[in-house]
Amino acid sequence: MEAAKRRFPKLGLLVRLLCLLAWGSPGVYGYFLRSSSRCILIPRSMALCYDIGYSEMRIPNLLEHDTTAEVIQQSSSWLPLLARECHPDARIFLCSLFAPICLDSLIYPCRSLCEAVRSSCAPIMACYGYPWPEILNCNKFPADHNLCISAITDGTASSSRMPRASCRDCEPEEASTTKEILENFCANDFTVKIRISRKNTTSTVSAFDMDSKLEVLKHGPLLRAEIHPRLQNWLALDATCVHNIMRATHTGVYVVSGEVQSDKLVVNKAYAWHKKNRNLLLAVRRFPKSLLH
Repeated sequence: MEAAKRRFPKLGLLVRLLCLLAWGSPGVYGYFLRSSSRCILIPRSMALCYDIGYSEMRIPNLLEHDTTAEVIQQSSSWLPLLARECHPDARIFLCSLFAPICLDSLIYPCRSLCEAVRSSCAPIMACYGYPWPEILNCNKFPADHNLCISAITDGTASSSRMPRASCRDCEPEEASTTKEILENFCANDFTVKIRISRKNTTSTVSAFDMDSKLEVLKHGPLLRAEIHPRLQNWLALDATCVHNIMRATHTGVYVVSGEVQSDKLVVNKAYAWHKKNRNLLLAVRRFPKSLLH
């Protein structure tokens, strides 16, 4: 219980008032404790919510799943979206519904929390043909002036600094032949060799940084001075792409190629730089520097 209070800022001492609250509306928003409701330990096999900050959940949950097996099965379908790092509070939001804290009354996510997660995550779902489900209709949840679970992320932070997950997988390329790599360099607007480091390992959304020194193989329509700040912006806004390129490593050197789209860079190809990758080393050496100026 104490862990839950520390995890959710709107719980605190007001938790004791929850037993006095009930919403009479139909659907998720109006769902209240049934006579069959019970508390259970969050199972280890429930990867979405195990070790979320509290140990017990109430069944049936806010999505009216009646059995542990059903909760595990339904919640697991959201793990791929969580892996896309579309919003730092996505896990908190989903677990407040799939595994509500075991209190005398159910506590709902705030409407603003739902809207924030939907705004960032719905576009990623759309990439794969899945609409935001009606069962998570944000209008069903209480406004912020009610007692509810609010966002953990600082709401005063600029939305422009919120990492935006990409529809692109950005998996590292296998450098099959030198010719193929050179063709890729030529087909893209820019090609740069950079060293990327992971700044944090515990946050829900990863953060990355890059060395001030980089090797510009091709700058295309950009000025050389624009390359570093533009790539730094890419690191901040396309967390999923960078995460997939790095494959959970802490730091690494990569050759990345991509397009210039308005005010942002889109990375299309990425190669991990290491001495064993002879085709990549040869392609970088052979790339006609005279065409870049």
